[in-house]
Amino acid sequence: MTGTPTDETTTRRPQVGREVRHWRHVRGRTLADVGERSGLNVGYLSQIENEKALPSLDALMAIGDALDIPVAWLLIDSTHEPRVVRAADRPELAAIGGSEATEVDAGTSPDLSIIEVATPSGGKTGVHAHAGHEHHVVLSGRWRMTQGEHVVELGPGDYLAWDPSVPHDVENVGPDSGRMLIIYPRHSRRG
Repeated sequence: MTGTPTDETTTRRPQVGREVRHWRHVRGRTLADVGERSGLNVGYLSQIENEKALPSLDALMAIGDALDIPVAWLLIDSTHEPRVVRAADRPELAAIGGSEATEVDAGTSPDLSIIEVATPSGGKTGVHAHAGHEHHVVLSGRWRMTQGEHVVELGPGDYLAWDPSVPHDVENVGPDSGRMLIIYPRHSRRG
């Protein structure tokens, strides 16, 4: 095949005009403002925004500079809706030590697993280990985090990261129930 675009490749082209218009509005600029700042003709900019003209890389760079944005932003489809998981829709997970656990992201993230754990006073995981990297953000309560010879006590707002392949234990040492977010790679999640 020669270099002629097919119908399939034409329909897969990024909607640059839509993104130019979006960022022009976000920045509060008129076509005349962008034309003056970019050195491009207002009619040409209008054609780009209406998907009637395909801008060169040089033109895209000038538009990006005129809008104070990286040129790559003009090639990204911003119409994808954010993924929302309502608290009431979080899947419940099996938990240990009297804890309750929900999957905050409900499996929507391909690379991270975010779990919220609520643990009663005195609840603990018991010494265990698993693969991946593990991050903890304390939402409430007092927690004792033990890994080998290292013992750290954490309170609300504190963060801890460790290599969970080293045996570790987590205990709520406060007088009340405590809550914590645990974040780790999805592939290392325990069942």
